[in-house]
Amino acid sequence: MDLVLLLVVVVVAVALVFDFTNGFHDAANSIATSVTTRALTPHTAVVLAAVMNLFGALLGTGVAETIGSGIITTPGGADGLGVVLAALVGAIAWNLVTWRLGLPSSSSHALIGGLLGAGLAAAATVHWEVIGLLVALPMVLSPVIGFVLAYAAMVLTLWAVRSFPYRRTLRGFQLSQTISAAAMALGHGLQDAQKTMGVIVLALAAGGLHEGSNIPVWVKLAAAAAISLGTYAGGWRIMHTLGRRVIQLDPARGFVAESVSSAVLYVAAFAFHAPVSTTHTITSAIMGVGATRRLSAVRWGVAGNIAVAWVLTIPASAAVAAALYLVLSPFVR
Repeated sequence: MDLVLLLVVVVVAVALVFDFTNGFHDAANSIATSVTTRALTPHTAVVLAAVMNLFGALLGTGVAETIGSGIITTPGGADGLGVVLAALVGAIAWNLVTWRLGLPSSSSHALIGGLLGAGLAAAATVHWEVIGLLVALPMVLSPVIGFVLAYAAMVLTLWAVRSFPYRRTLRGFQLSQTISAAAMALGHGLQDAQKTMGVIVLALAAGGLHEGSNIPVWVKLAAAAAISLGTYAGGWRIMHTLGRRVIQLDPARGFVAESVSSAVLYVAAFAFHAPVSTTHTITSAIMGVGATRRLSAVRWGVAGNIAVAWVLTIPASAAVAAALYLVLSPFVR
């Protein structure tokens, strides 16, 4: 087996490992609110999220094509595969660090940061206009939109049910959370599994085994399976942060936060092919519904720690990826 083919196999395997870590790191995005409000048991919520992640991963390819050809253009051969490998390791490292700390950071931005860092270290072509329009702009706007829409939707919801019996209304929202949690998990699969598909296609193209930006069926199935298995493995540390440490959620607020986040993810994927962070979206939506009680209901100290992790994600993963590429470059050039 020559070096290029060996590297293709290694990169695809590492990409699926990243996809698995994405699943357990971001499982909380889909199920933290439902588990916290006791709308679903942890086991039921994890199974539901894993199944819907699988379906979501197979729904489209727009985000995958953005990641696969829109962020950087890699060199061909072993050098390009070294870039992709370094990017994936940088993203995995950041996922593991933030998971250990219980911080809901973005796996999407970790991957994009890894691609940027390794690409710059390799003097690859970086598509800054795509990064500005489809990465930087959504990175700023999606948390703001999530917060504002969730706040507004929660205010309207509270007004709509103001005269309903409390216990019956509470039970209704608990049942509705099954639907909203499934919708959120579908959006997570739609967004995050596609990013791994894009990276695998990038590796196949660098290895001379694929042309164009279309996604082979086996790549879709492999990425969908990996993120679903990762989700099934769970992410209890981050779930605790999202579900309890930011605010104390109730079923109504959980339902609204999940519904708003799902809508943002679907619009970003289908309308703009933009790789939006599910973590940023659901976290900001949780803050938005919590702020309808009073601003002090949101634990802003915890929110500040999360924001620091958000800011550091791209540069930290980029730094790790760049350093690793510089180590690998004598062997792949």
